[in-house]
Amino acid sequence: MPDRFEQFVADRLDRLLRFATALTCDPYLAQDVVQEVLVRAQARWARIAAMQAPESYLRKMVTNEYLSWRRRRAARTIASTHATLDAIGTPSGDHADSYAERDAMRARIATLPRKQRAAILLRFYEDCTDAEIAGVLGCSAGTVRSHISRALGTLRAGAPDPTFREALS
Repeated sequence: MPDRFEQFVADRLDRLLRFATALTCDPYLAQDVVQEVLVRAQARWARIAAMQAPESYLRKMVTNEYLSWRRRRAARTIASTHATLDAIGTPSGDHADSYAERDAMRARIATLPRKQRAAILLRFYEDCTDAEIAGVLGCSAGTVRSHISRALGTLRAGAPDPTFREALS
């Protein structure tokens, strides 16, 4: 049984860390969150492994751990380095303008309330449906749509130019 847990973690740790980094906007907090989740998951691995989608369950655990993180000050700190962005996704021919746009967007996303940020991330980074996001956040699908709508409205309002605002529509 421990071997299966270790293999599961070896196969999916990078993806969990990328998800947590995008969610927290801080690679160090992301590592703390994922570590805490994996410690708890290992103790219950037999039950988790028997589920239909253990990776989705761990993603939900990561989201919940982030949403209830005790060190709120650490959760508010925004890592604005390009190395963090590159760790989340491979840049494709980035130029200075692309970096500036990504930094500006990350800064705007980081100002969103936690549940709105989680809903946006689950929708656009993890490609989850309203029902899946509702399951992770523990709310209704209508509330998920409300979180996403409000978050997009906030992001549009802070967009520097009309072309960028249209891209968020």
